[in-house]
Amino acid sequence: MWYGSKLGIVVAGGALTLALCLGGFEVASAQPRDGRPPANNRPPRDGGQPGGAQNYSIEQAVSEEAQLHTIAFSGLAFITGDYGACTFMPPGKVCDFFGFQYMRDIDAAGAGHNPKFLDRVAGNVLFNLTDAQRATFEKAARQEALDVRTLAEKRLPLIKAFCRKLNGEVPAGSQGLNKESVIKYVGDFFAFDAEISYRRAQLFGQVAASFTPEQKAYLAKMKFGDFNTWPDVDMEQYKLPRGTEKMINVVYMTYASEFFSWYAGNVEADTYFCPERHGTYFGGFYMKDMPAMGKRDYDISTSVTGDSGKAFLDALTAEQRGNITGIISLQSKALAEMITVRRGISTELRRFLKGETADKEKVLALGRRYGELDGEVSYYYAAAFAKVSKTLTAAQRAAFMKLRNLEGYKSAPAYIYSDPVEQGIALPDTDNFFFPSKKATETR
Repeated sequence: MWYGSKLGIVVAGGALTLALCLGGFEVASAQPRDGRPPANNRPPRDGGQPGGAQNYSIEQAVSEEAQLHTIAFSGLAFITGDYGACTFMPPGKVCDFFGFQYMRDIDAAGAGHNPKFLDRVAGNVLFNLTDAQRATFEKAARQEALDVRTLAEKRLPLIKAFCRKLNGEVPAGSQGLNKESVIKYVGDFFAFDAEISYRRAQLFGQVAASFTPEQKAYLAKMKFGDFNTWPDVDMEQYKLPRGTEKMINVVYMTYASEFFSWYAGNVEADTYFCPERHGTYFGGFYMKDMPAMGKRDYDISTSVTGDSGKAFLDALTAEQRGNITGIISLQSKALAEMITVRRGISTELRRFLKGETADKEKVLALGRRYGELDGEVSYYYAAAFAKVSKTLTAAQRAAFMKLRNLEGYKSAPAYIYSDPVEQGIALPDTDNFFFPSKKATETR
């Protein structure tokens, strides 16, 4: 557990610099991509940065290199993919104010991006809970499952609008995507994300308050960010009854895993995000994670995002590349504010762990603002990707399909997180994401 923290943010000349100090020591800055092996021999992290506990920080996440390669990876995925692939997203990327992402990224055993990581931490938490405490988790999971699904469905119209922009299916006479419409829409469903997060923190605080000294001692032996200190627990006896709806199981397991990262971590871990946390509407998760689906013990390469993103940029002309690199300065102010907003949400939610009550209206307002910022940067991505796509040669498109490296994979019509919906999902009219045509405006 960390004690004492300080975060300084400076925005100057379009570049974002952060100093993050935890517990009296400074998290090391992201190192240059110069071919040197990571200090702990782990493969490079998404965004092209070396791995290791001292190299994972908000500073690394928002560094120009990590952001550029992650954005480029999304551009590659978007241009070579389709609507269905763009809807795919891991459920852990929503309501993510509980430190789990940081805990897996800094894992000393290097197991953070293997499916067994979640099973191990969740198994230990469930083992340590009483029957009554597990029942509390199950009851809440059954109540929350529909909201979590609704949250995924709220993303779909926006993704469809972005795909329409890419494919030139803009309403007749319209000048294109309406930035303000995109920002408002994303703000609305991020406020819903914040509401779910609020209830989740309230639940976690309630369970933590009921712990016995023995339960506290058990969790104290499990080190935050060190898989090797977590006993190997048989998960089978703690699974929900056979036939339980999949989304309920997902939420239940999420409770168990995120409870520990929240209980054992601190506000710095909760505030942290990886470079790919924002602009999640372009199919990058499908392109990276699909080969791991259905495999229990599979390590997703932590270098694939950085390497593929760089290769995509290298294959563009200077003019095409400028559309992607230009995003960095456009989004810098929004990224800086995202950190402040995440810190505010995380700090407020942690009041439940101290036996206090968090200010719900404050959390929802911050959640809405967080979404507005995500909508802004996502608008920049969609506009730039569509512009690049219009200028690609046949040879470039063929090269990018090879770089996609998913031969033999076919996306479902849509996904609810990573669960395919083969019949697709009906969507409302998405014209509201675009400027109205001049003719339509004149007839009002």
